[in-house]
Amino acid sequence: MDTNYRSFFETLGLPRLQVHHPINHFDFTRPGRIILVVGPMGSGKTGFAAQIWRDSRIALQKDDSVDRWTCTNGADLRNVFFIRSRLDKRRFTEYPADALAYRGGYEIVGKAIANIDSSFELEAVIEDHPDVGTWVIDEASFYDERIAYVIRRLVVERGLVFVLPTLILNFRNALFNATTSLLLEVARDVFPLTAYCEHPACLTDSSYTYRYYLVDGEECPALYFDPLIIVGGDQKHADGRRPNYGTRCGDHHVLPGKDYTYLVLKPLGEQAAAGEPADLTRELKLLRDEASRSRLGLWLAEHNAGDDEQNRLSRNALRVPCLAERALVYLFAEQNLISELLLREIVLDLDLDVDFLTQRLADNRRPVRFT
Repeated sequence: MDTNYRSFFETLGLPRLQVHHPINHFDFTRPGRIILVVGPMGSGKTGFAAQIWRDSRIALQKDDSVDRWTCTNGADLRNVFFIRSRLDKRRFTEYPADALAYRGGYEIVGKAIANIDSSFELEAVIEDHPDVGTWVIDEASFYDERIAYVIRRLVVERGLVFVLPTLILNFRNALFNATTSLLLEVARDVFPLTAYCEHPACLTDSSYTYRYYLVDGEECPALYFDPLIIVGGDQKHADGRRPNYGTRCGDHHVLPGKDYTYLVLKPLGEQAAAGEPADLTRELKLLRDEASRSRLGLWLAEHNAGDDEQNRLSRNALRVPCLAERALVYLFAEQNLISELLLREIVLDLDLDVDFLTQRLADNRRPVRFT
């Protein structure tokens, strides 16, 4: 409760109220900050960033007397610049190139936006814009780990401000990646955002990102070993190959196959890495042709046999296409258990979907060319 505001309302003769902290405009007078804006997909992280831009338009109208409060080492904190992953160009193709797009709309920011792939490109953009004091890096967890130290150095040396709207939990409810862990170490301010659970029978606040597929109109949750990064999710997809995202509370977040991943799939990958790929290839072939007879299918049939919604949805995960390809991406790009040579051999032997694999491996920064 904000006691100052409570006293103000009491002087007006109003009854005692539960007065919460005011929703403030962005503070452009505090240099040297790293601010994490965290929450599940759809919680308004990029919308938060768009509000910073709108606040800056007002702050820049002030006269030169405020410069002493907003300037640091030649940069003005009121000058805001947006950094987005080059992968976002696939997500927001319907918006202008100079738009900061998000689920709730978009904000035209002119030349104050750039798309990059790495922390090295970030350094180059910052060097080219020495007058910019506030940098908003959308989905900062998507970049290499080095970015955390680049940001910290610029905060210490120049007093720049970095605002990082990003996921810190992936669809598995684990820390998104190593970059996320490092960003949590260097940040000093965190703004957590939540959203309603999107389950049709729930109004609970949610902090979890839920990934699922639609197959013949049926909801099919992503398996635990689904590729960590899949670009997209801002529109509904009904083809079963591209994911949909929502926010779910703990009671309605369904994530089948975690036990299978560690008890079966990963050991098969380790066995293949040791020069014995036959069992892994056999399981992948079943995932491709007869998923219900695979060890995954048998696991789900045994451990998710009930008629309640959670068990039914867990069994639905077998209906998602390209299960073998997804398992290979997990073992190769995330676990580093199988070599590129073995990956190619398995893909050729099983005649797997090369287009799907190429895209998913590129999303996860382990590109492989199969032709």
